[in-house]
Amino acid sequence: MATTFPAAVTAAQTGPGRAEVLDQVARLVDLEESAIEQMRAEALGAPTRGVVAYGEYQSGGWWTTSLLNHSGDPHDVVIGDGRPGPTSLLEAMPATARFLAGLGLDFMYVRLARLEPHSYLWEHRDYAELRDAGRHRLHIPLVTNPSAVLVTAGARVHMAAGSLWRLTPSQAHGVCNTTGPDRLHLIADVYADDAFQALAAHPYLRDGDAAGLPEMTSAERAALLAQAEELAELGFANAAEQTLLRAFYTYALPEGGAYDLITELHTARRADADARRWREAKAHLLARP
Repeated sequence: MATTFPAAVTAAQTGPGRAEVLDQVARLVDLEESAIEQMRAEALGAPTRGVVAYGEYQSGGWWTTSLLNHSGDPHDVVIGDGRPGPTSLLEAMPATARFLAGLGLDFMYVRLARLEPHSYLWEHRDYAELRDAGRHRLHIPLVTNPSAVLVTAGARVHMAAGSLWRLTPSQAHGVCNTTGPDRLHLIADVYADDAFQALAAHPYLRDGDAAGLPEMTSAERAALLAQAEELAELGFANAAEQTLLRAFYTYALPEGGAYDLITELHTARRADADARRWREAKAHLLARP
């Protein structure tokens, strides 16, 4: 792994908005292309696409498989605390195993995550079910495209290949892959220790990594709700809800704003059970650790 820190935009060089994004997602180091190529080849040659988990967080199309977990079964993908061991899948991926061992980190879980085209992970927080702090998430993009973006802090961030990235998943965020091809990331959840602190000592974003989203105007809000209401009245309630959920990826909404739009839609339709369901979903998906 190359631990180089190229010329980049750091928090000290930015305004408050950019600094907030940097606090939530950042490059840590550049990686050697040969290492990425080897891991990419192993991941693309894996005998399984994985399983669909965390269904309440997504539109569908997000598949995960484990490389380090607590059972050895690569299809055991619901993360949890503990000291993991290699799964049968990692045992067939020697370059990836060498890379992970070379990081020298205290791993909690390591997965491959594939996001198909036209797929979304809705706004959420992670780690809410885990009691103690001191966890961090690392992303190594293996296959990606410009339409595959993370949305957090009112900005769209494309996690480009070639770097190891840090994400703060306890902050509200969502992911989309609007046009494809597949987005394939190696994701490692790790515990804070001296090795992690050294790795994360110089976070940065390059120009073009992040782009701020526009605020939604009152006219745009009314038009979006009218479109969703028309779909719901035609019997396409799920399409109406997803229309409003996707607003999170287009506008800088307040936290939970897309869920509030859905609740407003169902309240106006006197669909009280649906409105209650989405209030509960908001509380669940955005729960703080």
